[in-house]
Amino acid sequence: MSSDEKPSAPRSLAEALRARDDTSLAALLRARPDLVTPVPTDLTQLATRAGTRASVVRALERLDRFTLQTAEALAVAAEPAAYEELLGLMAGDERDAVVGAALPGAVAVLREQALVWGDDDRLRLVRTARELLAPSPQHPSPTGLGPSVREATAGMSPGRIQEIVTAAGLPSTHDPVSAATALAGLFGDRRRMGALLAGAPAESLDVLDRLVWGPPYGQVTAEPGARLRWLLDRGLLLPTSPGTVVLPREVALHLRAGRAHRRPEPVPPAVEPAATHRPQVVDAAAAGQAYTALATVEELLKEWDEGGPAVLRAGGLSLRDLKRTAVALDVPEPTAAFWVELAYAAGLIASDGEADERYAATPAYDEWLERPAAERWVRLAQAWLAGTRTPGLVGGRDTKERTLSALGPGLDRSAAPEVRRRVLALLAGLAEGTAPTAESVLARLSWERPLRGPQREDDLRARLAGWTLSEAELLGVTGRGALSSQGRALLGPAAERPAGRRDGALPAAEGAAGRSGDSPQGAASAQDTDSAQGPGDRLPFPHHAAAPAATPLAPGPLPAAEQAVASAAAVRLLAPLLPEPLDHVLLQADLTAVAPGPLHRPLADMLGVLADVESKGGATVYRFTPGSVRRALDAGRTASDLHAFLAEHSRTPVPQPLAYLIDDVARRHGHLRVGAASAYVRCDDDAMLNEILADKRAAALRLRRLAPTVLAAEAAPAALLDGLRAMGFAPAAESAEGDVLITRADAHRSPPRTAPEPVPEGPPVPDDTLLSAAIRAIRAGDLASTAPRRPADDAAAQAPGALPRTSPAETLATVQAAVLTGEAVWIGYVNAEGAASQRVIAPVRVEGGFVTAYDHTADEVRTYPLHRITGVAELADDEA
Repeated sequence: MSSDEKPSAPRSLAEALRARDDTSLAALLRARPDLVTPVPTDLTQLATRAGTRASVVRALERLDRFTLQTAEALAVAAEPAAYEELLGLMAGDERDAVVGAALPGAVAVLREQALVWGDDDRLRLVRTARELLAPSPQHPSPTGLGPSVREATAGMSPGRIQEIVTAAGLPSTHDPVSAATALAGLFGDRRRMGALLAGAPAESLDVLDRLVWGPPYGQVTAEPGARLRWLLDRGLLLPTSPGTVVLPREVALHLRAGRAHRRPEPVPPAVEPAATHRPQVVDAAAAGQAYTALATVEELLKEWDEGGPAVLRAGGLSLRDLKRTAVALDVPEPTAAFWVELAYAAGLIASDGEADERYAATPAYDEWLERPAAERWVRLAQAWLAGTRTPGLVGGRDTKERTLSALGPGLDRSAAPEVRRRVLALLAGLAEGTAPTAESVLARLSWERPLRGPQREDDLRARLAGWTLSEAELLGVTGRGALSSQGRALLGPAAERPAGRRDGALPAAEGAAGRSGDSPQGAASAQDTDSAQGPGDRLPFPHHAAAPAATPLAPGPLPAAEQAVASAAAVRLLAPLLPEPLDHVLLQADLTAVAPGPLHRPLADMLGVLADVESKGGATVYRFTPGSVRRALDAGRTASDLHAFLAEHSRTPVPQPLAYLIDDVARRHGHLRVGAASAYVRCDDDAMLNEILADKRAAALRLRRLAPTVLAAEAAPAALLDGLRAMGFAPAAESAEGDVLITRADAHRSPPRTAPEPVPEGPPVPDDTLLSAAIRAIRAGDLASTAPRRPADDAAAQAPGALPRTSPAETLATVQAAVLTGEAVWIGYVNAEGAASQRVIAPVRVEGGFVTAYDHTADEVRTYPLHRITGVAELADDEA
């Protein structure tokens, strides 16, 4: 073929894929990763897989609204359709300039994703997509169009069709097919159709107006009125079943001025600003909330340090335990569910796996506590950003009407990470310090991933977006509704670009590029793109303003290296904004201590044992009580230790009431000893034991005297300790050897547990290495399957996809001859797993029952057992 000749038009999707270069194939596999799992053997198999219903549905659901509208328009166009016909369906008779500028990009996306193939004069929607999008009585089209004249008259009697043709002013035809064609031609001719409707009664035109934008079906009586009879006689309404009529597609398109959609949406809705703050104010507010988030998670884990709530039999946290946690954290129950799920997603809590299974902190929690505050926050934020657990669902019901509980099954939603990243990306596209309106964010997401079919109130993506906005504020990713600097850093380097030209926008000269062939360029210029966006909205149009490419703020997770860089940047930005931990408190005479800010870890831990938190906020107030002091003594501290600790860390003198409290509790602490009998109490002061026996509150403990200094109880040691403490005594537990047992608040930990793995939404996007290897394998397999073979006597061997079949002796002889001549041969091969494939090899040597050859399919030298070769055939002379 000379250089001036144009290549012939592809006759199938496989041929269209075969004409693509490796870059285009890589873009297809990246956009539809399900096609590469497992790697297709050749391009024919790739085309077949791209046309399966599951794969096409997945691809359609990931199109933006305008691209989906373009596919819907192709589904009601002729098969195949010229680009000019598609342009008319999308831009109308008046040729809307904005739609016309965006359409080439939408077609390029459909072509890139193998949903459309063919040149611009013969565009074809893949068959499965056409079946899904074409209008039918069972599945109305989003366009609101009905069947074509040919489809609507398919079951009509020939005589009735001729009556309609005559009433419409057309000459009679010799068969129903030509009659339907003539009628469709009339309805599609703007001039003649205008003349026909000019003579229509006004009431008849009112009927058409009610049906024109859908649904196109209506009910009629057995004796329709004059206004309906005029339409039925001329085929402007056609019967589909008794009592039902439909507006033919061609008629509707004339009344719509050629548009397939009432409102084409080539431009995504802008994200509208709700308020604008100084970036420093936003960062400070977000940092304050980040500090609160860390404090809340620490408080939650402290509540569960000695063993948290029990695990339900079906898994998860009971509603009663969630309420208790909400009260302890002083937050609403949905917010408590968020913090519990966040700690779980970060690997800080898990079930302990014991027979009486309970939730507890993991060993990773202790490691997390030792990290700087900014690093601890980044770990929580990254866990939230990548997690598929959805706390907003807690309290709802699953498909079996079972209540969804926190930490329980059924909370994973694979779309959550993508929605979270996309919402934050939209916020990153605004000017720094700008908070968007929630409605505009939801409208933008709805345009980017429209629901196929009527909008539903329970749209999960909309709910996820709403939860993302509130959770980001709780966590400190946003401040006052605007994305913070540390939140922007979490998205990666692409989110840190200046508010200039949007990524993906083309210069005007490039935007006006043509649309021929598989060219991915759209016709929208950078000027057109900018004018369509709101102030500061600098995200690219998906697919339309430029050649299809990976969006800089991609919805998927960052690669590990980029994520590490993003985390380090977030830590660097957040650290200066967090308050420095203090090493002192202010003791007051009313048995309280005020911490004017965050405390160093050892001081906070010790003070948390020695006192109870009374109030939280900018300054934390601790209260000393006999119970809290006894708790510190139970942990192994002595009275002198406590006095020294307070004197060292207080900026004010230790008040006398506090010193007296410590000495009084210490004097009585351990005077009674409790051990296991099932339990016993021993004391050197028999008068104290007499006092205990005489107390009515001791009746529940079932005490009896064993010796002057020993009482036995039927209660367990722990219950006996609690009972005596409730009576005002300060007993201490002891071991079997008589030593005092020291109890610590952080004694209970779960075994080492890994954080829950996110549930992916479909196959992951392949990396460049996998794409390169997959394309090389597909190309080589296609070479093997399409290489011309010499004619064989066996007709079955010539069937498409059939493996060559020869006897072992013939196989050996042919391969040995190929070694001598250096020619390539075509073989059928069955591997150890039983998978059959075709290969083109150039044999190098044959020995020991093996053939060593250069495999064109794998692009490497391989060795094959001869007994696994089903047969061998010579290639045609021009391919040898």
